[in-house]
Amino acid sequence: MITAIREVRIAKGLTLEEVAKRCYPPTTAQTIGRLETGTRTVSVGWLNRIAGALEVEAGDLVSLSERDNLAVAATLGPDGAQALRRPARVVPPKPTPGAVAVSVSAATGDYHSGDAIWCDMLTPEQFASALHYDVLAPKPAGRFLFGRLLAVDGADVTILPLAPGAKPLTVEDAPWLARAARLVRTL
Repeated sequence: MITAIREVRIAKGLTLEEVAKRCYPPTTAQTIGRLETGTRTVSVGWLNRIAGALEVEAGDLVSLSERDNLAVAATLGPDGAQALRRPARVVPPKPTPGAVAVSVSAATGDYHSGDAIWCDMLTPEQFASALHYDVLAPKPAGRFLFGRLLAVDGADVTILPLAPGAKPLTVEDAPWLARAARLVRTL
């Protein structure tokens, strides 16, 4: 099977060692290298482990032809823009299943007008994983509350709205939360 493990790894700026450590359970850089080059057979289990480490879907490692990608022209670091040693490509993000977005109509907090905040949906059992993240919570009558999640007590959540001087508010018995996962901003 021909994979795009190497291309995705390089596009994400990761070394073989970093990917190996991110795998669950961790593996060796040598194993990742063998899987990339095809000297070791890539099973579905390995595809899933590496996809998790690279934060992509397993299908993205088998075929990238359905999704556009961009050539990387340079890398930017503390010394400015530098030429690449090898050609690289960047794979654009893909929303997770069931994700929702928040459209920013006016600057608030760290967000600018025109931003899109991609959010992953969470069930009440998952609320604690969003502590100290920005979240969207439903309120009665079709309203919403967006801000930093400060506390979770079962399905009751306390959120600090982004407005300056705002006081924390509690949403009781929230059926779901949407945790901010990605900021999409046009420059």
